[in-house]
Amino acid sequence: MNMRFPDRTRAGQALVEKLSHYANRKDVVVVALPPGGVPVGYEIAKALDAPLDVLVIRCLGVPENPALVMGAVSADGTHLLNYEVIRWLKIPDATIDAVIATESAESRRLDKLYRGDTPPPEVVNKAVILVDDGISTCSIIRMAVTVLRLRRTAEIVVAVPIAALSSVLQYRATVDEFVTCAMPGEFVAASQWYEDFPKVPQESVRDLYERANRSLANVGTPQIKPFNNGLAKQQRSA
Repeated sequence: MNMRFPDRTRAGQALVEKLSHYANRKDVVVVALPPGGVPVGYEIAKALDAPLDVLVIRCLGVPENPALVMGAVSADGTHLLNYEVIRWLKIPDATIDAVIATESAESRRLDKLYRGDTPPPEVVNKAVILVDDGISTCSIIRMAVTVLRLRRTAEIVVAVPIAALSSVLQYRATVDEFVTCAMPGEFVAASQWYEDFPKVPQESVRDLYERANRSLANVGTPQIKPFNNGLAKQQRSA
């Protein structure tokens, strides 16, 4: 496959064509994974006339080798653990707890930075389009889907410009719809499928979030309802 996107903006626009059946629906919310998923999600939210939210997910890296992921955590503290890695490396519970605490705090900091005092949109019984700029591994998407299920969404649509074929095969049956522009069998990183793939600054994430929701407010969209964030935390089970 030789397809490459010029940038995240064009990648989001390419996805819009595959999501046109969600346009102008009042029950649709676009949820982007920052930082890279937000420029993609912004284009989708703008085209579909839907609210844009951000969902901060942090990987739980093994302290001695942060590139090796033993789980993931969201800003509300919900977490998933990779017990295969934990058992293989015999990682103590105290180490796991310390990493969860550190990454949970960072997730909360970023959530506050991106969203400010604006509560997330209500997603109970809504159709959520979950967006990132690409999927090479499933840990982040898996965590995001878990959080959204706990928030009692009616429908979850994963929308990414590019996804490893193995990820699509793994997740297609666990969500309501999986939308992508390409599914290469060989996939190292999302960056290889973009001509321009700069790091997305935190300020840009906040700006795109504000612009998307300001546009909706200006056309008389009802004010976003506060969300009761009392999610049940996943219990560890070996």
